[in-house]
Amino acid sequence: MNGQGRIAYQGEPGANSHMACAAVFPEMEAVPCASFEDALDAVASGEAALGMIPIENSANGRVADVHHLMPTARLHIVGEYFMPIHHQLLAAPGATLASVRTAQSHVQALGQCRRKLRELGLTPVIGADTAGSAREIAQARDPSRAAIASPLAAQEYGLEILAADIEDFANNTTRFLILSPEQAWAAPEGGLTVTTFVFKVRNIPAALYKALGGFATNGVNMTKLESYQLDGAFVATQFYADVEGHPDDPALKRALDELAFFSTELTILGVYRAHDFRIAARRAEAEKAQAKRGR
Repeated sequence: MNGQGRIAYQGEPGANSHMACAAVFPEMEAVPCASFEDALDAVASGEAALGMIPIENSANGRVADVHHLMPTARLHIVGEYFMPIHHQLLAAPGATLASVRTAQSHVQALGQCRRKLRELGLTPVIGADTAGSAREIAQARDPSRAAIASPLAAQEYGLEILAADIEDFANNTTRFLILSPEQAWAAPEGGLTVTTFVFKVRNIPAALYKALGGFATNGVNMTKLESYQLDGAFVATQFYADVEGHPDDPALKRALDELAFFSTELTILGVYRAHDFRIAARRAEAEKAQAKRGR
């Protein structure tokens, strides 16, 4: 199947993932998928050339399903994108803040707006996704029901914005991964590179400590480390990690070699250029540290 010119995302038209597709690849056709599995399968099968998948949010943490799906998806990370997320409280025409009793959305969106929902006295209702919730609210035409979704979803489904930008933190940001069926590592030169990998450590005392020691001794900055259980077993823990650097860099190569020695499995999921948001945040942290030392 020829999916050239198409990019898959989870959700319905108007979802935040849809907006991310339009921002990064405006020339591509965005293909909505009912679930993360469907979106990944669309890329793996060739129905779409790329996938745009949220991996974590600055306020509400990781998107757990994705960490479980990535290692078996047969896909490669070829880029990242950080997008500011602004949630709108949407309702059918005629509804007001006084009439609304519930707010429906994806669990991640609800988590990012929990303080505002409490302030407004609204009961959160979990929906499949943000845009899908907006569509359901538009179809129901019930003045007691609202959705939390994007401004694009309001336009898409003819809803009114009862309260704008209701996220708890003004810097609310979601990180997306861009996935491809083809491996395409960034070149070692040309700017800050991120390497993402998954691994399992040997079942011996201090295995994780020893496995990660090489990153410290070689001065490799690990920006993310997540653990999660596999197959319902408490002993089968898999780790997901992001580090700054390229596997061809001597320091990272040594660190990965040491990690491999203490691991039963090690798979690199992608080597890609850092997004400008990451670079700016890194620069701001360095400036803050320098200013603190200068005091």
